[in-house]
This record gives sequence, structure tokens and C-alpha cells, in this order.
Amino acid sequence: MLLNLNADLGESFGPWPMGDDQRLLQLVDSANVACGFHAGDPLVMSRTIRAALAAGVSIGAHPGFADLQGFGRRPMTLPADELRALIQYQLAALDGVSRSMGLTMSHVKPHGALNNMACEDRDMADIVVQAVSDYDNTLILLAPVMSQLAAAATESSLTTALEIFADRAYTSTGALVSRRKPGAVLESAEDCISHVKAMIEAQGIVTEDGTVLSTEFHSICVHGDNAHAVDTAQRIRTELLDQGHELLSLPSLMQRH
Repeated sequence: MLLNLNADLGESFGPWPMGDDQRLLQLVDSANVACGFHAGDPLVMSRTIRAALAAGVSIGAHPGFADLQGFGRRPMTLPADELRALIQYQLAALDGVSRSMGLTMSHVKPHGALNNMACEDRDMADIVVQAVSDYDNTLILLAPVMSQLAAAATESSLTTALEIFADRAYTSTGALVSRRKPGAVLESAEDCISHVKAMIEAQGIVTEDGTVLSTEFHSICVHGDNAHAVDTAQRIRTELLDQGHELLSLPSLMQRH
């Protein structure tokens, strides 16, 4: 398969570190960079972009709700015009910093509760997609498989890359198991590798009860804030390459689909 390995990065804030971005950037093909609302700040963004440029990794904006204390994982209800502005403000921030360093932002992946809510709510998904499209309709939208967000993006003018998660369990409907429930986040690199291999073999999502939901997918996410993220990314990359799969940046991959 032609595949992409991505991670959510740039999620440190001031003196508080989150994840090991430098090592992950040597292992992933694309980075989703926090834009300062759920995590990150101007200096963290700059350093992450500079490191991505040095590593040859494509970058995208990772916009979330304005919720530093909750890491963007708490649901919020916003009017459509405010949600649109919130997304576009963050896209512009990352895009501007990237351009000043000679790197072009190529994709967008919503974060946390914003992503989860748009995956379930078609009206919200349409707002997210329209916000991205109005900003730059050449951007790739990275959206979870079998979601309302993916459906809205696919029906729009945006190029849509479909994502599965190496380190998250799925419900019988194809949604992510809530982080509040035991087993929602896979606890070891070995569990993540087994999960990814099972989904590639099944050509779809493998749910927590073993059901297979057939679906196309393009990208595999490893969350950068997990304690075993680097080990997981390293072992998944090695496993995929050993099995003959080709790993590409999102722009390169979508050009070949």
C-alpha cells in the first residue's frame, strides 16, 4: 500500500514540554502542528516548523478549541461564524510562520474535541470544511475514516486523506472509543503495531469487539503525547517498510491516488 505516517506535534507550551518532537520528526512523513489554541505557542510553532523542514516532513495545521487547560479535549458549542473564524485564525497563524521559513503548509487536521464533534455532527463538519476551503481550497483535509467530517470533505472541493489511529480503539460504529473508558488508548507499542497490522490486513477498521468495518485509508496517526509514541512510530515504520509498503508525505501520497 501507499501510506502516510503522521503525528500531532508542536504541543509543548512555554517551558512545559509535551512529547519528543525531534525524534518523532525522524520517523513520520507528515506533522500536524498545534496552532496555539489547545497547545503550542509562537516559539514552539517556529521551532517545530524549522525541525520539520530539516527532516523533510510535510506540515499541516492542527487547530483546536481555545482550551489550553483542557488540551482541547473538552467539547464546546460555538456559533457557526465564531467556529469558522477560530479555525481560520489558526490556519493563518501556522501558514504565516511556515511561509516565513520557506515551508508551505499542505494540510489541515482538526484536534481533539473539535475533531471528534465534527466527526459526529454533519452540520459542524460542513462548517469546518467550508472554513478550510474558504481559506485555501488546495489544502488536504486529514479526516478520520467513516466520519461525517470525511464525508463532508469528500463532497467538497478539498482533497481528503482518510486517517486511522494506531493507538486508539474503535467502537462498532467506527468512532473512537471515548478516552474516559478503559482501553480507549492502547497502552503499548506492541498493541499499536498489532492494531495497525490487523487493519491493513482487513483493509478496514478493526473494532474493540473484533468486527471489521471495510474502508479505504491513507494515513496512520501516532499521537505524539503518548509515553510510547517514539517507540510505536519507529516500530510501525520498520514493520510497514519490511512488509513492502511505501511511506510518503501527504502531498506526495495524494498526488498518486
